[in-house]
Amino acid sequence: MTDYGHELEFGIFPSPDADRFPETLAMAEAADVGGLDLVTIQDHPYQAKHLDAWTLLSVIAARTTSVRVAPNVANLPLRPPVVLARSVATLDQLSGGRVELGLGTGAFWDAIVAAGGPRRTPGEAVEALEEAIAVIRGLWSGRGSVTVDGDHYPVKGLHAGPAPAHDVAIWLGAYKPRMLRVTGRLADGWLPSMGYAAPEALSAMNATLDEAAVKAGRSPVDIRRLYNIHGRFGSGAGLLEGQPRDWAEQLAEITLDQGMSTYILAVSSLDDVERFATEVAPLTRELVDAERARAATRPDEDGSTDESLTGTEPTSTAGGFAEEPSSQGRPLEVRATTAPGTQVPADVWDESTRPSAPVDPDERFTASQQATGQHLVDVHDHLRGELERLRDVVEQVAQGETDAGRARNIINELTMRQNNWTLGAYCASYCRVVTGHHTLEDRSVFPHLRHSDPQLAPVIDRLEAEHHVIHDVLEKVDHALVQMVSGERGTSVVREAVDLLSATLLSHLSYEERELIPALSRHGFS
Repeated sequence: MTDYGHELEFGIFPSPDADRFPETLAMAEAADVGGLDLVTIQDHPYQAKHLDAWTLLSVIAARTTSVRVAPNVANLPLRPPVVLARSVATLDQLSGGRVELGLGTGAFWDAIVAAGGPRRTPGEAVEALEEAIAVIRGLWSGRGSVTVDGDHYPVKGLHAGPAPAHDVAIWLGAYKPRMLRVTGRLADGWLPSMGYAAPEALSAMNATLDEAAVKAGRSPVDIRRLYNIHGRFGSGAGLLEGQPRDWAEQLAEITLDQGMSTYILAVSSLDDVERFATEVAPLTRELVDAERARAATRPDEDGSTDESLTGTEPTSTAGGFAEEPSSQGRPLEVRATTAPGTQVPADVWDESTRPSAPVDPDERFTASQQATGQHLVDVHDHLRGELERLRDVVEQVAQGETDAGRARNIINELTMRQNNWTLGAYCASYCRVVTGHHTLEDRSVFPHLRHSDPQLAPVIDRLEAEHHVIHDVLEKVDHALVQMVSGERGTSVVREAVDLLSATLLSHLSYEERELIPALSRHGFS
């Protein structure tokens, strides 16, 4: 059993098919709204049916706010390391530190040669990769000059920089012993695919990687284990063929037995993204957290336990993982966020008519159940933070009426947009985020809660009705932007629209938390 203890992360791997780019962008935005960690894109520059990976990743980064983006993996023979390093650092700065680098030696050599790239033997490809990593990390240092005496990528006295906004991780796609040893010595992460490395093959590969890491003076824990996966939701009994609970149990087992900690799902529909984000990811985290907590309380060889994690005796679940008994839990500690006192206009909705669900003051919740309720607050906090940024942008535009150049520079910095009038771009982006969040609730979370607790039906009816109202308010923001940009009205119309959006959205989020935190803690997201 090998569990490196890494925090779990989840991401998606949509196709860069040029004929389906609207769907690809929609899936990336759904991943962002759904709380996933990564959006990755395959890189085959010789493929005529694919959009350019780096351009597509840049657009995805511009249209999202939280997910990190990465090539999966960058085709090194057609991406010179100096240009690649500076592309990564640039996008990392513009996106606020949301870029990682998956890197590969290359494949399909006939196609690479047809595109003007070199043909390399397996040994040469590995040598070139090692040189490229040295060049890339040297440029990212942002200090002094870079010299790499290599046969493939010689660099002599090149000025370093720009430095990325954060320590960008380099993940290597590796399967054979030599590449695994390079990964253990040099990489921040290992990125195999399930189609080429089945779960039962991971243990031996991990052992080779770990041995190389130790020989290089590193800890195996320093290397994150990522895994490209594929599957379909249904009633099958195979790996990643069943229901979300089946997926979660299988991924938890791979985490605990094989040490993988980042799962990147090949997706082709919004439904795939939504189920993975709202059902599989939180369930997997719960199972892994519970088993890690149980393992920490098991007696060591000397009979001692970790006192910081001791508590009630866990019980087994159907999937073989442990959970704290609900009877030994605690009163609900997650609290709804109080909405500001701004009154929602009566013609929008009447807050006094909102129904409430019954509450049992004696009900107890386990730690993982409490975490489920907290997840709703965390998602809402992201929306609240973005709303504050939206208000700041509007105020900066108002100041820019007398100093337009300075205001536009500030807006660009706040929104990390470098295209035309960034206020409109940012407002539109925020409207998509809110709409996407409500769509996820309406299509997955609410039906689950209706089925699990019929007493919630009046509350869910009201929440869904408020979603429609907020959608209309978002339309007013869009209309106000059009009036401002066309010169028909000034910034005052945008201020009024954003004030109404603030009042309705903050009131709605607070009400939703008050009513749904207990229900989600009790029933989960699926």
